[in-house]
Amino acid sequence: MLDTKFIREHINEVKENVKNRNAKADIDAFVEWEGQRRQLLQRVEAMKNQRNTVTQEISRLKKNKENADVQIAAMKTLGDEIDSLDKQVGEAEKAMRNIQLMIPNMCHPSVPVGRDDNDNPEVRKWGDLPAFDFQPLEHWEVGEKLGILDAERAAKAAGARFYYYMGAGARLERAVYNFMLDQHTEKDGYTEVIPPYIVNGNSMTGTGQLPKFHEDMYRLEVEGTEMYLIPTAEVPLTNYYRGEILDGAKLPIYFTAMTPCFRAEAGSAGRDTRGLIRQHQFHKVEMVKYTTPETSYDELDKLTRNAEDILKALKLPYHVVCLCTGDIGFSAAKTFDVEVWFPAQGKYREISSCSNTEDFQARRANIRFRRTSKSKPEYVHTLNGSGLAVGRTVAAILENYQQADGSVLVPEALRPYMRCDVITKRK
Repeated sequence: MLDTKFIREHINEVKENVKNRNAKADIDAFVEWEGQRRQLLQRVEAMKNQRNTVTQEISRLKKNKENADVQIAAMKTLGDEIDSLDKQVGEAEKAMRNIQLMIPNMCHPSVPVGRDDNDNPEVRKWGDLPAFDFQPLEHWEVGEKLGILDAERAAKAAGARFYYYMGAGARLERAVYNFMLDQHTEKDGYTEVIPPYIVNGNSMTGTGQLPKFHEDMYRLEVEGTEMYLIPTAEVPLTNYYRGEILDGAKLPIYFTAMTPCFRAEAGSAGRDTRGLIRQHQFHKVEMVKYTTPETSYDELDKLTRNAEDILKALKLPYHVVCLCTGDIGFSAAKTFDVEVWFPAQGKYREISSCSNTEDFQARRANIRFRRTSKSKPEYVHTLNGSGLAVGRTVAAILENYQQADGSVLVPEALRPYMRCDVITKRK
């Protein structure tokens, strides 16, 4: 969430940012409401000062045993007027907040201006693209032929965009996320967390999923309580310190978690209807950081490298792009997407988004830190990134490591977890 004073003092920059991000937010209405609120507060403050004066006068009159009926009547009238103005202040603040929650984060100056993902510049590339002496199959075809992926029966149980992982498919999924967690905890310095998979509305609002993306959420209503299935572990991990003031000496703090993620995929009809790229339920290993403002961009680079290191270890070719203004996420100030090569499609596909939200989420969730015990609290910077999306990693392995006989070689880094070198057809 952007600071109210910042919006008021940088109206044109905020409007330009909203335009560049293809977002919708009525900045003029926000400024108008904010001006009304300030005027109302000035009137309320003047009336409260007047009430204090009348109160003192009533006290003096009563002390001298004089009649104070006129002053008491005036006090009641004044109190009613103050109550009315306080209500108007509350209405103005509610209107402001409703708009403020829909204003996207300011893009970092280094973020390129662009319309969509076609305008995302490549930052770097790694790995040699595999060469096949046969026509490579799509990953779901590989999985179905091996008997390790079953969409047809999943559709009976749950509907479209779900899969049963069978046998070596289930083991491969488990091997991938266990390898990722071991890498992030043993080499990258993250603390592993098993967070709640169901969160409240305040948590969703804190990280920016609500109110903007309410159509993409799975909402639960239990005994009148509104709860949500998490769309990413970013939500519970970032809300771990919601409403707290941290000891700055302990920053940065690194968390990682493997969780199921649930997304309604509203608006994605017709896109990636087959395969593991866009599912309603999927596993993801998430990385979240809490940092000081001055170190957050160095930490973003490290975060992105942590995701890349997984692909390097699995020997999967990839490239990194910097998201332009028209493609970047609502809460992010800057994002690097790591995209892995899919040979059957002949293109790179996103497998990780690594973002610095600066203090945008921290303001919404009220997460602050003190540099010393006597320092004024400051907002932390929060970062998040996939390390990696597990299903997409499985899909990339099936496509890049497929063999002419239909089998799939297991990447060397995963063989201790799989306890085999090759995946063959399930009997």
